[in-house]
Amino acid sequence: MAATRKKDTLMTEGTIWKNILLFALPLMLGNIFQQLYNTVDSIVVGNFVGKEALAAVGTTDSIINTFIVFFSGLATGSGIIISQYFGEKNEKGVHDAVHTTIALTFLMSLICTVCAILLVPAFLHMMGTPKDVFDQSAVYLRIYFAGSMGLLFYNMGAGILRAVGDSRRPLYFLIFSALLNIGLDLFFVAYLGLGVAGVAWATIISQGASAILIMAALSRETESYRVIWRKVRINPVMTRKIFQIGLPSALQMAVTSFSNVFVQSYINHFGSAAMAGWSSYGKIDKFCLLPIQSISMGVTTFVGQNLGARKLDRVKRSTRVGLMICFGIALVIIIPVWLAAGSLVRLFNQSPDVLSYGTLFVRLEMPFYFALCINQIYAGTLRGVGNTKAPMVIMMSCFIVFRQVYLFFVSHITESIIWVALGYPFGWILCSLCLVLYFRHTNLEKYRVAG
Repeated sequence: MAATRKKDTLMTEGTIWKNILLFALPLMLGNIFQQLYNTVDSIVVGNFVGKEALAAVGTTDSIINTFIVFFSGLATGSGIIISQYFGEKNEKGVHDAVHTTIALTFLMSLICTVCAILLVPAFLHMMGTPKDVFDQSAVYLRIYFAGSMGLLFYNMGAGILRAVGDSRRPLYFLIFSALLNIGLDLFFVAYLGLGVAGVAWATIISQGASAILIMAALSRETESYRVIWRKVRINPVMTRKIFQIGLPSALQMAVTSFSNVFVQSYINHFGSAAMAGWSSYGKIDKFCLLPIQSISMGVTTFVGQNLGARKLDRVKRSTRVGLMICFGIALVIIIPVWLAAGSLVRLFNQSPDVLSYGTLFVRLEMPFYFALCINQIYAGTLRGVGNTKAPMVIMMSCFIVFRQVYLFFVSHITESIIWVALGYPFGWILCSLCLVLYFRHTNLEKYRVAG
């Protein structure tokens, strides 16, 4: 088993584009199924409850993501370390990194759950959530965060497996839990009539199931990344490495997501129909982004393993290969989604005003996805070598500082929602330019952490 698994997961040999694609495809499918959680929630409440319920679920995305992506950033740090140790064939390093990661996940998921539940009303007031959706948003968030430990443990466990090149088993577990979520959504909402609370319960039960499955898989593993529960403890040296690499990504992701709370507040001023339309666009957007993000994550793992193996030429070539793959994917996505925008929005809600707003947002944002390809691939490469500070600084500057300044001035100059929505793509373009300029003047090898 060990020999076969290593052949499948070690990315330091073979054709670069095949390595990246074979890793990224299961990852992409897994991300699609993970995204089905909130998307199905939105479809079910939008069709069985109403546009206010759709707006209530949609407006929670920024809050949920603020907490979740922080831990995803820490998982990025542990994943980079594990992938480099794995590429170096340092079994003790892999073992220590895995068990420290599990211990940190347990500790910090408790903190996340308590803090999030306590801060729910404050966040909703901060976004200027209208009274007609406030109570439903609060119910959804409280239930969601009460069961967020399942999501965090799944994501961390999946991050461990992906770091060693195994993107298939996380996919299998996600398919199961996503299908379970669909069934529970329909049962709780369509049959029992539990409304927004029903979709929240369906989500946390399904996420808990995926966490159990992935932890069980890691416990039965025979490789160096096997989880032995009696050895789960915080290693101070490894913790320092994880935070050193992961904290910049965590802060960048969390603060960027938190800034979306303020973007949402600008949208909220246009009423529940605009909120529902923005929510519908957001779900479509996330699905469209998944292939690009999956290739970026594939590049990150590829770079980490090859840098650990001291194969710098493969590291540099992977950036160009990943970029070409992303451009091709973006072209395939943009055209049909732009043309079918109205039909896609109609899946979530059929109110004419919601359809109008949603279609506008989709067609406005889609042409700018090529800029996303650039910033995702270059950021993925830098994170793979262990340089997470530069992407953090650049992305926070473009996605937070620039975007908030832009929205502040735009909101005082015009009443058009179009210019508010353009805050996203303008930030993407600026970020891409900055990352390319930085990348061309940096020494990748000096960031190697394994060894």
